[in-house]
Amino acid sequence: MLLTRLQGLISGIYDVSVAHDVYDFLVTDRGHLPAAVREGETDEELIVAQPAAGDHDGEVGMSLYLDPALLERLALADPMVRLHDGNVADYWTALEGVSHFLYLAWNAGHDRPVSLLELEMQAEVDKYVASYWLMREQWPDRFPAELLSLLFERTRIDSRLARGRESMYRAASHYAEKFCRRLEQSLRDARGESSGAVLAELRRFYRLTNARKKAHIEGL
Repeated sequence: MLLTRLQGLISGIYDVSVAHDVYDFLVTDRGHLPAAVREGETDEELIVAQPAAGDHDGEVGMSLYLDPALLERLALADPMVRLHDGNVADYWTALEGVSHFLYLAWNAGHDRPVSLLELEMQAEVDKYVASYWLMREQWPDRFPAELLSLLFERTRIDSRLARGRESMYRAASHYAEKFCRRLEQSLRDARGESSGAVLAELRRFYRLTNARKKAHIEGL
């Protein structure tokens, strides 16, 4: 199942695991979502329910909505078999949802709060990293130099979907782009190999707090 494989891909890169499979939280019918988000227009949305104030033993509840038509298209053009121009946008949408789920679940399991900026920044990094690893498997003799341009230069923020958070999304993209540009140089220096040094850097970054991530990127 595609989403489970995406979860495994991200988990393997960062050496993290959670107790649940993403399909346990998947919703594909907007009619089953809370009323406040039922009329949304996005193909992907993570819905989070925080414990009530003062409930220190309460658990974070979440659901991941993905548009069923998107999942049908990916089933017909599986990016894990071949990632290409025709399925990369849908792949990134699904990957973003899995990234959000995994990052929130992992941090919740370690009693760490997660800001929306941090969630979006990590998802942008995950798109680059997971796409790089996948393309290197599919075309081992080719360096995917187009990824940075596709992710950070050719994409635009849809103000209708951003819901007044355009500045936050721009900041998340800025930090992720700076980190990924430095990462690409490390990958080039490694001559396309999935070197231990690159994986170690990614795994350290994943575990940093939001403030330390931003400080790390600003110091690059």
